[in-house]
Amino acid sequence: MEFLWQKTVQMPGFGALEQDIKTDVLVIGGGMAGILCAYMLGQVGIDYVLAEADTLCSGVTKGTTAKITAQHGMVYHKLLKRFGMQNARLYLQANQWAVEQYHKLCAQVDCDYQQQDNYVYSRDANKLEQEMQALKRLGAPAALVHSTPLPFPVAGAVRFEGQGQFHPLKFVAGLAPGLRVYEHTKVLELKPGEAVTAGGKIRANKIIVATHFPTLNKHGSYFLKLHQHRSYVLALKNAPVFEGMYVDEEQKGLSFRRYGELMLLGGGGHRTGKQGGGWRELEAFARRHWPHAKVTARWATQDCVTLDGMHYIGRYSPRAHGLYVATGFNKWGMTSSMVAAQVLTELVQGKQSPCEQLFSPSRSVLHPQLAANVAQTAVGLLTPGPRCPHMGCVLKYNEEEHSWDCPCHGSRFSRNGELIDNPATDDKRM
Repeated sequence: MEFLWQKTVQMPGFGALEQDIKTDVLVIGGGMAGILCAYMLGQVGIDYVLAEADTLCSGVTKGTTAKITAQHGMVYHKLLKRFGMQNARLYLQANQWAVEQYHKLCAQVDCDYQQQDNYVYSRDANKLEQEMQALKRLGAPAALVHSTPLPFPVAGAVRFEGQGQFHPLKFVAGLAPGLRVYEHTKVLELKPGEAVTAGGKIRANKIIVATHFPTLNKHGSYFLKLHQHRSYVLALKNAPVFEGMYVDEEQKGLSFRRYGELMLLGGGGHRTGKQGGGWRELEAFARRHWPHAKVTARWATQDCVTLDGMHYIGRYSPRAHGLYVATGFNKWGMTSSMVAAQVLTELVQGKQSPCEQLFSPSRSVLHPQLAANVAQTAVGLLTPGPRCPHMGCVLKYNEEEHSWDCPCHGSRFSRNGELIDNPATDDKRM
């Protein structure tokens, strides 16, 4: 894989921890959520340390398509139904605030930031009308459009004006030099108020786990509350580069955004460990619609999906004192990372956050997706084959990416068994 963002940036480097240290707040994980947590903690004068097992943004963040928008598909009619008017409006306001925060920060950092309108398109006029009715009730800045530059017919799209896109690693490279970061500092064990690494112990009053998928299994039951979804991207030259960011309301649909002279085409997704269209689907689409387009980079990423479509941001579990988590961003990691950083910065200061109950990881798990997750885990445990060290599920070989993937919880390993993606913390076993 060739990750476009990694190819076009020089990231700052940080040393590994080599002694025991103390801090007020430890942030574990150097992706966008962890970095923004560290940045906001520093802004309010809290002593913190960020520990990253590899290098900054070497995990999921490097694979984002980097859309900055409060429009997370056609979700608002669902949020109204599941969570009510007050909570749906709170979700909208939190993500609109996140868009504004990026706008302000990106004005200070050279990160190819552009304001763009975001469009969620559909072939179903009834779905468009349903979402628009919900957005009108919420007072959202949305409009229904019937004409798009997409190379196939649609019924229309719901538009949010004044959203944004950027180069996520350039953004991080601009923020990171002022942060207290240790790279190549893998947390081997978490104890109350302490993290053990190969280079020393980090004692902290409070700990934020921002590792994409939480790796501590004895609290929170995240292995039941989350599954992971894989998606693919092609960077295309000699393809149309229209303005605006477009995404299908269907989970298996396509997304489009420009980056300079390139069109970033996303899609081909599937649950991690299952079969899907992958890059082959995207290449076939490009050949059909843009026969002169040339692939300049290709990559894939994955997202943690919650049971009910709402993030898990807050206390790791009621029994884990001083431990916090940010996960389950449901494919919208950029604004969700900003929201998570704000909520967690408030919580570790002992303040009340208006979003605390909305995003609480301890809310009800009684949703249909729970049964699907449990069933997949049962199948994974009973099927013979190479095992994931996370919880012992069987691994499936991913022919598209030449990796071993876990269909239960989304851990991934190289062809030779080396760990690529968590929640596993060790290489695979045969």
